Amino acid sequence: MKQLLVISGKGGTGKTTLVSAFSSLADEKVISDCDVDAADLHLVLDPEVESREEFYGDKEAIKDDEKCTDCGLCREYCRFDAIDENYEIDPYRCEGCGVCAHVCPVDAIRMEDTLSGYSYESETQYGKLVHGELRAGEETSGKLVTEIKEKAVNVAEREGEELIIIDGSPGTGCPVIASLADVDLALIITEPTLSGLNDLKRVIQLSENFEIEPAVVINKYDLNEEMVENIESYARDNDIPVMGKIPYDPNVTRAMVQGKSIVEYVDGGAAAKIVEVWGKVREKFDAIPA
Repeated sequence: MKQLLVISGKGGTGKTTLVSAFSSLADEKVISDCDVDAADLHLVLDPEVESREEFYGDKEAIKDDEKCTDCGLCREYCRFDAIDENYEIDPYRCEGCGVCAHVCPVDAIRMEDTLSGYSYESETQYGKLVHGELRAGEETSGKLVTEIKEKAVNVAEREGEELIIIDGSPGTGCPVIASLADVDLALIITEPTLSGLNDLKRVIQLSENFEIEPAVVINKYDLNEEMVENIESYARDNDIPVMGKIPYDPNVTRAMVQGKSIVEYVDGGAAAKIVEVWGKVREKFDAIPA
């Protein structure tokens, strides 16, 4: 079983467009949406949810008023100002660190698991989709990504599929690091702007730190061909393959509005280039030892 991760330095560069297209082109695969902070792959794939599990990724402090002696140690040691002058705990400020429970001399504070989000296993027209979402304001995206990836592997093993296609989170933070675990190829999509090149360098460095081979796709390349040359030059100097250049195409948005992948919606333009990119990705995977 092999894993393809599609990531980017920032949101809105076309990750979901690419993953939804790959999902319609690939055989024997499981699809996984690990962008749990802003999950949107389901908007294109229109999944039918088969199972939902609650995800408890964080803790919060709960005070027992009958035990509390108002000694003030909890407020003194709380670094997040989550305990007021009446020694009441503000759940919105509490970071679940557990210091207050640790210093309380009468065990008046306990740490309880909190519902942080959900993970799903769904059926789509392209196959199984494992995905999740965080509740508003939750900060445990890395833990949820890890759970979703583990479930995707289990589903692939159960269904006998050979490939997992992962829609990762943007940036270089905790959910991206969690997404990179056990990946065979990190396909990084970028745009021809100065910030796009800088973001690309950061994501490439992150993937290489985890000894994961990166490859690059340039989206909307025809908007700034001078920057495209800079990106290609950087990739060439660092022996990083550029798998393709995709033109700006308003049909991408039209396809999303229709709830379809771009390759399902039209044949030419961006769709044709994405098909070429997928062919190169498959060749790359065929060359990776099992």
